[in-house]
Amino acid sequence: MKIEKRWVISFVLISIAAISGLFWETTPAIASATFNAADTIVTADVAWLLTSSCLVLLMTPGLSFFYGGMVGKKNVISTMLQSFICLGVVSLLWVIVGFSLAFGDSYGFTLNGQHYGLIGNPFQFAFMDQVGVLPHAKMASTIPFILFALFQMKFAVITPAIITGSFAERVRFISYLLFICLFTLFIYTPLCHMVWHPNGLLGTYFGVKDFAGGTVVHMSAGFAALAGVLVLGKRKNSEHIPTNIPFVLLGTGMLWFGWFGFNAGSALAANATAAMAFATTTVASASAMLTWIFFDRLNGRKVSAMGACIGAVVGLVAITPAAGFVTIPQSIFFGFIAAIVSNKMLYWKKLKSIDDTLDVFACHGVGGIMGMILTAIFAQGENASLLHGGWGVFSHHMIALVLVAAFTFFGSMLLYKVTNVIIPLRVSEESEQIGLDLSQHDEQF
Repeated sequence: MKIEKRWVISFVLISIAAISGLFWETTPAIASATFNAADTIVTADVAWLLTSSCLVLLMTPGLSFFYGGMVGKKNVISTMLQSFICLGVVSLLWVIVGFSLAFGDSYGFTLNGQHYGLIGNPFQFAFMDQVGVLPHAKMASTIPFILFALFQMKFAVITPAIITGSFAERVRFISYLLFICLFTLFIYTPLCHMVWHPNGLLGTYFGVKDFAGGTVVHMSAGFAALAGVLVLGKRKNSEHIPTNIPFVLLGTGMLWFGWFGFNAGSALAANATAAMAFATTTVASASAMLTWIFFDRLNGRKVSAMGACIGAVVGLVAITPAAGFVTIPQSIFFGFIAAIVSNKMLYWKKLKSIDDTLDVFACHGVGGIMGMILTAIFAQGENASLLHGGWGVFSHHMIALVLVAAFTFFGSMLLYKVTNVIIPLRVSEESEQIGLDLSQHDEQF
C-alpha cells in the first residue's frame, strides 16, 4: 500500500512534538506580581472550574452527535469524526503554543499610555511553561493557572468543530486537519487575546462584553463557516435526508448540559454570577426552542424535533456573550428574538443557494451576531451597554462587531486558500458519490 507523503509529514510533526516535550524544561511559577501565592486558592472555585471544564469537553462529542444525525447516511462517521478529532489536534496545539498566543504577554501597540494587545507571546507559556498550581494575579486569581488553561482549552477545541457542519460531506480529512491548525493559530488565538486578555484590544479599547464566547467562539466559527462554503462550493447532490434524528436530540441534550460549564463556568468562580449565568442560559434556550417551533408552525411548517433542537442551540448561542450580564426576563427576550432572526436566515433563499450543509452561519454566525448586539443593548454595569452607558458604548460594540466579522471571514478565506494550495480541500467526485465514511475512513454507519 502506497502511503501519501502528506501523511508521513503529519506523523513526523507529531513525533517531533512528542519527543521535544521530553527535552523542554518548564519553569515553575513563583509567587510574584504575576502569580499569587498558593494560599489564595479558593477550593470551591477549583471544584466548580474542574466540573465546568468537564462539561465543556462534553460539548464536542455532543456536537458530533448533533451534526452526525443531520447528514446523509454515508457521511455520518466522517462528520462526527471531524468534531471529535478536535479533542486531539487542538488540545496538543493549545499546550504547545496556543495558550501562549491567547494569554501570553501582549504584542500590540501603545496609545495614550495604554497598551493594547493583538496577540500573545508565543514562547511565554509554551508547553505549559510557568503554568502550574499558582493562580495568575490578573486571570482567574483564585484557581491554579493550569486549571484556567485547561478550561480555556475546551473553548479552543469546540470552535473549529462548529465550523465543520458548513462543509460537511465534501471536505478531505487531511486538508481539514491542516485548516483547523491554521484557524486555531491565526484566527482563534488572536481573537481570544483581543477579547479576554487583560490588555486585549477589543476588551480594553472597544469595551467589548463577551462573557463566555459569543464573539470569540460563535461569531468566529460562523464567519469561518461562511467563508468555507464559498471556497469549497456546493455539493454535487445537496439533497439529503437526516439519518438519525435521535442522534440530533442526544447531541442537543449533551450540548445544553455542557453549556452550563461553558457559560456559568466563565464566571471563573463558584459565586452569584455563575448562578445567574446558569439560569439565563437555560431560560434563553427554552425560550428559543419554543419560539422556533411556534414560528415554524406560523410559517406553514410542521413542528419537528430537528426544529426544536436547532432553536434550543440558537438560544444557547445568543445568550453566551451576555449570560452573566443580564437578568432572567431579558434572557427570555434574547432567546425569542434570536430564534426568529436565525429562523428567517436559515430559510433565506440566498443563504440556501450557497449550500451551507447544516446551516452553521444561520445558527452560530447569526446567533452570535444577535447575542453581541443584544449584549451591547442590555448588559448591566457601568458603561456596559446602550442602556447603561449610552450610544458611545453601543457604537464601540458595533464597530468591534464589524471588525470581528471582517477579520474572521477574510482571514478564514485566506487560510482555506492556503490550505487548498498545500492539500486540495475537496474530495473527488467519485469519493463524494461514495460518501466520506468509505472514501476517507473505510468505515460504514
